[in-house]
Amino acid sequence: MQNIDIVREIVAGQISRDPSEITEQTNLEEAGYDSLDVLETIFAIEERFKVRVPFDANDPKLKEMKTVGDIARIVEEAIGQRAPA
Repeated sequence: MQNIDIVREIVAGQISRDPSEITEQTNLEEAGYDSLDVLETIFAIEERFKVRVPFDANDPKLKEMKTVGDIARIVEEAIGQRAPA
């Protein structure tokens, strides 16, 4: 399973939707995402991918997180920064 598929599952679970309804282009706000969903998604991503996602509510990068694809890019960056095992 690719990272984007896992992110789609996490996002779908947060908003009680079927993952097949979620694409990279799905707009989080239009899908019903709120600030609590963002926090819970970050926690779920950290747990699932075993990465640390630096979270600061004032971080401009988070304000740019508008689509599922944006979340997937944050995951890829966090995986890239993870120390090799």
